[in-house]
Amino acid sequence: MSEETGHNTDPVNKKEVARFIDPYSDFGFKHIFGKTPNKNLLISFINQVLKGRKVIVDIQYNNIEFKGSGVDYRKTVLDLHCTGDKGEKFMVEMQKAKAINFKDRSIFYTANLIQEQGIGVAANWDYKMPEIFFIGIMNFNFDDSHPDHFIHDIRLMDNNTHQEFYSKLSYTFIEMPKFKKLETELESKLDEWLCILNNLKKLSEIPLSLVGNTEYEKVFELAEMGNLTREEMCEYNQGLKIERDYFSAMENVREEERKEMALKLKAVNAAFNLISETTGLTIEQIESL
Repeated sequence: MSEETGHNTDPVNKKEVARFIDPYSDFGFKHIFGKTPNKNLLISFINQVLKGRKVIVDIQYNNIEFKGSGVDYRKTVLDLHCTGDKGEKFMVEMQKAKAINFKDRSIFYTANLIQEQGIGVAANWDYKMPEIFFIGIMNFNFDDSHPDHFIHDIRLMDNNTHQEFYSKLSYTFIEMPKFKKLETELESKLDEWLCILNNLKKLSEIPLSLVGNTEYEKVFELAEMGNLTREEMCEYNQGLKIERDYFSAMENVREEERKEMALKLKAVNAAFNLISETTGLTIEQIESL
């Protein structure tokens, strides 16, 4: 064990090995939230996100979807049929995904979910829809969002009267990198859940303030590397490799785009310092093009 962090250390590479899996990985997200035996954890988390608009007492996993291995490979969808404490039925689509066109993707998924309601129904269907809540757990920030707000409650609203126009469709986006509260600053159960998600892979043990909460302790138990089967560990490592390869490929694409922009600016005799500020390339890199 490392004396400073308590993490295990790889004896060959001398690098710290995380004790807990990354909940933002496809495997980690599915392993913690995507299995029926763990549905009490998902119910607890979603109820905190919904902030009393609904109180879930039961869920059914309608679909767990993982798509592709190419440019759009990072996509995890939990399509949930929920029962509220008043017996009402509604749907929650919970998504963890990469930043590429995420707003468009969110609309696309809910549109598909809406369309599916009309498939196979009687000809005299009256178009009455269930409520649909979309929750986006984002391990990235929107480019155009307010720096002080990390939870976005999006609903259809009349722009003139500011009254809610349609209450059955809403979107909640949580920009996790903006959540920076320390353990001593947590004020609510939602804060505690977000703190766990943001810090799980970096922790060596469950924080003292969370000890005694059976749900949180279950998350840490599920996430502990030593509790994974050989097959689960292989799946997790393979997923991490795909993510690293994807990140490397995207970095190469961005580098080529920066070089192309620099060449265009050089062609019109732009100052090198301006090119550097615009593209992020160093003066030396620009001179070598």
